[in-house]
Amino acid sequence: MTLKAETAAAGRLRDAMVDGLRPWGLALSGRVDAAMRAVPRHLFVPEVSLERAYGPDPVVTHRDGDGVPVSSASAPGTVAGMLEKLDVRPGHRVLEIGAGTGYNAALLAHLVGPTGSVTTIEYDEAVASAARSALHGLGAAVTVVHGDGMAGAPGRPVFDRIVVTAGAWDVPRAWWEQLAEDGRLVVPMRILGLTRTVAFERDGAVLRSRSVLEDGFMPMRGIGAVREQNIAVGAGPDLVVRLDDDRPVDAAALHGALNHPVAVSWTGVAVPWGWAEHLDFWLATLAGFCRLLVSRGAVEAGRLMAPKGPWGSMGVVEGGTLAYLTTRPAPGSDVKMPNLEIGACGYGPQGADLAARLAERIGDWDRDGGQGVRLWIEAHLAGTERPEAPGLLLAVDKRDSRVLVRLAERAPAQV
Repeated sequence: MTLKAETAAAGRLRDAMVDGLRPWGLALSGRVDAAMRAVPRHLFVPEVSLERAYGPDPVVTHRDGDGVPVSSASAPGTVAGMLEKLDVRPGHRVLEIGAGTGYNAALLAHLVGPTGSVTTIEYDEAVASAARSALHGLGAAVTVVHGDGMAGAPGRPVFDRIVVTAGAWDVPRAWWEQLAEDGRLVVPMRILGLTRTVAFERDGAVLRSRSVLEDGFMPMRGIGAVREQNIAVGAGPDLVVRLDDDRPVDAAALHGALNHPVAVSWTGVAVPWGWAEHLDFWLATLAGFCRLLVSRGAVEAGRLMAPKGPWGSMGVVEGGTLAYLTTRPAPGSDVKMPNLEIGACGYGPQGADLAARLAERIGDWDRDGGQGVRLWIEAHLAGTERPEAPGLLLAVDKRDSRVLVRLAERAPAQV
């Protein structure tokens, strides 16, 4: 293919990529739409075909010595959604934490225009070098810094917008100091193992959410790395308990949990496809909340009940007992639009009790609004006065911040 033909093909695929976002509910603003049609994504993922570069999926670009992905180009829908929430205007000063391929920084440079500025910080030196090279080749005016983004940008400049492209366990003090009053921070926030992309606006000493969306991101590395435990239950790989924040768990007591017969508690709460908006935050109020990774082979062999999700489910552990969510078709469920009843299954000496407690919280979520629930998330600097928070679900203390999750009386304004 000649360079001219390749350029024309890339342009067609780029337009198709942007057009393909609309059926998924992403009605892009004119600025974001124009940026995504103008910036050639394939230049930032040169190792894959044009079709994959402009496909709907993320593209892994770097792996560690064990083959674990450490950097990728996020899915176009994720990129577009974050840019919409960030609301970048011409002339803005923007800080990006996590350069990745450099594609997002190139989009930001297009959005801020010649009167604005973009600084991107990348923890991995090889990733930073590749991003810098791709941006230079495109002629994008972006400053690429190799360093730990949790420490903020060198020189302590103030930014109108900060966007984080990796799962962050905390809102570090440096980001507070470098975000302008009324500035906006968009960050995938990790709260007790749950990740939500939150668009925060600064209101003095408080960051208040304008939107809260569920999404998945590679975890941040360096000083902001998430402290995560993975504990196998029993002798095989059938079930793994995953917890954040160094919370205690009795691995020895759990060893025999699967030797007990399963106890199941059904709730009568049914939802399309089993999708339960923000239900996991209601479960997170229980002591011992965790994620349980369930192997497909164990389910197919009948050793374990099928979890709610394809990877496993949210659940709880207590002593030598564990429980997690499961589903079954609701009466009269349509094959084309299955309605699934949510329940809980428990293993261990107190399996029935723990499954019943999970089921009770599912009922609480349903009574509080179920699929219609809306959450507000606030972040307060650690050590500041703790305010009243009506509808409070969770209060989680981090190193530099205190994060509040509460039920909104009505949805906040969306942008």
